[in-house]
Amino acid sequence: MKKFAVILSGCGVYDGAEIHEATLTLYAIRKNGADYEIFAPNINQHHVVNHITGQEMKETRNVLVESARIARGKISDLKDFNPGRFDALILPGGFGAAKNLSSFAFDGPSCKVNEDVEKAIVLSHKAGIPIGALCISPVLLAKIVGNVEVTIGKDTGTAEAVRTMGAVHKETNHGDVAIDHKNKIFTTPCYMLDADIAQIGEGTENIVKAMLKYA
Repeated sequence: MKKFAVILSGCGVYDGAEIHEATLTLYAIRKNGADYEIFAPNINQHHVVNHITGQEMKETRNVLVESARIARGKISDLKDFNPGRFDALILPGGFGAAKNLSSFAFDGPSCKVNEDVEKAIVLSHKAGIPIGALCISPVLLAKIVGNVEVTIGKDTGTAEAVRTMGAVHKETNHGDVAIDHKNKIFTTPCYMLDADIAQIGEGTENIVKAMLKYA
């Protein structure tokens, strides 16, 4: 059975992992006959957002602890990730990818990527296993791998940031998967487009199926 490593960035679209994307990714992996293990960095979130009002809250939360909500408690510290145990690596989106896993939300192309996240991506790329990214997460691949082809949908500002980081951006629609065959990089736009949950399910299904062909 093929096995995916899934990296989460918290729990909630505005300050962590996008829950629909994360959950439907896990569903697509199992539905297509593969298994997964979930990881997150053991760090504090950049901030905590009230998902009703959109306002920042005066409290601190931990990315690993919050991600465990989606993982139902079965989760590992990203520092223990070993690409030799997996056939693929995938990163759902959500603002946590741009606020917790990196500083892209604040620094754009000049952003820094969390050390454990960067190590996981670099080691997976060197090992030649497929790497997938949803929504805003492809910016991490653009920053770390550089000369790759990715998609974040159609947002012109983010697409330009991707190009500034040395990557090629491909414009896509709902459910489309951009595949960089040379680098085994797979990306799909999900909620970077004005999507509903059914379209998110289509995107996660398509990217997982595409990755399994290369795993």
